[in-house]
Amino acid sequence: MTEPTPTARSIPLRHGDFPTLTAALDYAATGDTGFNYFDGRGRLTTSLPYAELRDRAMDLALRLVGFAPKDSRIGLAAVSTPDFAVLFFACQYAGLVPAPVPLPVTLGGRSSYERQLERMADTGDFFALFAPESMEPIMSSALNDTATPVITFEAVQDLPKGDALRPFGDDDLCYIQYSSGSTSSPKGILGSQASVSANCHGITKHGLQVNETDRATSWLPLYHDMGLIGFMIAPMMAQLSVDYMDPTDFTRRPITWLQLISDNRGTLSYSPTFGYELCVRRWRDDRDLDLSCWRAAGIGGDMVRPEPLTEFSQTFGPMGFTGSAFTPSYGMAETTLAATFAPLGQGLVKHTIDMRHYETTSNAVAATDLTPPADTRTFVACGVKLPGHDIEIRDADNAVLGEDHVGRICLKGPSLSPGYFRNSQATEAAFSRDGWLDTGDLGYWHDGQLIVTGRHKDLILYHGRNIWPQDIEWAAQAAAPHRCGRACAFSVGGAGDEKTIMLLLECRTRDDKLLQEIEKAVSAAIRLEVGVPVQLMLVPKSTMIITSSGKLSRARVKQKYLDGGIIDLQAPTPLRAVEAQG
Repeated sequence: MTEPTPTARSIPLRHGDFPTLTAALDYAATGDTGFNYFDGRGRLTTSLPYAELRDRAMDLALRLVGFAPKDSRIGLAAVSTPDFAVLFFACQYAGLVPAPVPLPVTLGGRSSYERQLERMADTGDFFALFAPESMEPIMSSALNDTATPVITFEAVQDLPKGDALRPFGDDDLCYIQYSSGSTSSPKGILGSQASVSANCHGITKHGLQVNETDRATSWLPLYHDMGLIGFMIAPMMAQLSVDYMDPTDFTRRPITWLQLISDNRGTLSYSPTFGYELCVRRWRDDRDLDLSCWRAAGIGGDMVRPEPLTEFSQTFGPMGFTGSAFTPSYGMAETTLAATFAPLGQGLVKHTIDMRHYETTSNAVAATDLTPPADTRTFVACGVKLPGHDIEIRDADNAVLGEDHVGRICLKGPSLSPGYFRNSQATEAAFSRDGWLDTGDLGYWHDGQLIVTGRHKDLILYHGRNIWPQDIEWAAQAAAPHRCGRACAFSVGGAGDEKTIMLLLECRTRDDKLLQEIEKAVSAAIRLEVGVPVQLMLVPKSTMIITSSGKLSRARVKQKYLDGGIIDLQAPTPLRAVEAQG
């Protein structure tokens, strides 16, 4: 096709009420919608109607049936191309469990990527890994010490055909979604046909209230749950057309994302906060955009930061974007994708609290005119739970907490994953026997909506205070935004008086005078913001370790620091230590 698939389905809308992915695709294929792939300049490269996707997937599934036993795990390089979509759904028709894996450009250096890929193949017990021809050398190198063969997408087409399809049933698995690698061993999160169907129904029927005129737009990577579920599986289960651009193209030309929304009248699109922030930084007011069609501008995948989103509204308001379109939500791969959605049209509902109360009592008390600005922090409400699901805020003793009391976020419902693939220890630690998931996140209820405050394991306990590393990091970045990159705060040493709070800040200079200016400005900002002793270390750019989903891995940066793998730019004679393994 030379044109994108239309927005109009030509068949009645169904909100993901299918027992399996193949049943959903069988129905979507009777309509006119599908997937569309664009380059970094917004030019259509390929159009893939659901009818064609189904035909190609079924044809390829016959080849996979003869290739691998049922329920075998197949690693899939998660490229934003038609090949990935065809192979993913071919696995569904062939009864094979696809495991999308990150691409070589997403996990830092080659050695780090190869270690992560090898661990994924090992923990997932891959029967094979399918990849584009261009990625075959690095993936084969990574799996050189394993029995997992790497087969190119092109070679899969030449496999001999089997006798009959063996599509997954209602009670079967659907995929393995890898955790984003914030620890040394990524966990394989299982998605079942039932959990995926339940979550997609909740997303499309209740969370986003998909209607006849909706169209999706996405740059999100397909190895991450927000891209895979939110913008491939869920849209297909609601017969939506989707316009894709590659994540790498987005980082180079983020305004193309907005151009696609404007040109194709996209109504639904999501991004972590940093995606909106990047658009503001790159905007040159050099083109005409009409973003009035964008009714749900979702925010997910990381902490919702109100300041960059407010800037986005101010920058693109003249082009029709309305702040009420912002739709914060909360979820994780263990809940398939989504757990809560802000009511549509609500925009950003902010709650500014007195951090002095919070740090000593764990109560979210609203700031007043008498609260010093340095002692306040603003959070954003992430909405209400999906119907049929339960959320509780619990304290350390598992007692359920009431409004404005911060505790552990625990979830229960049909969207929950069955657990982690062949990892009973991790499954038992996160999932209780009565069906509850301890998310590892902290939050509280306010006016009936969930507010997420951060990860429990990242919380720094200092002299009886609860200190969020994000507060330290954001203060540092705000103090020297043009010369500094990522920041990472963590504690080392003992407890209480013996604990040292470290802050590593990436700098794009090695000039001693500039470094001294940065140190002075950032140190003053931190003292004002958090009021605790923080040991600042200025480090070279690209020091931080980032997960495949783009999040900072504080645990791995801390370990790198403890192993002596961090360069101090202000040390008299900086020594390049050997980077930590693992």
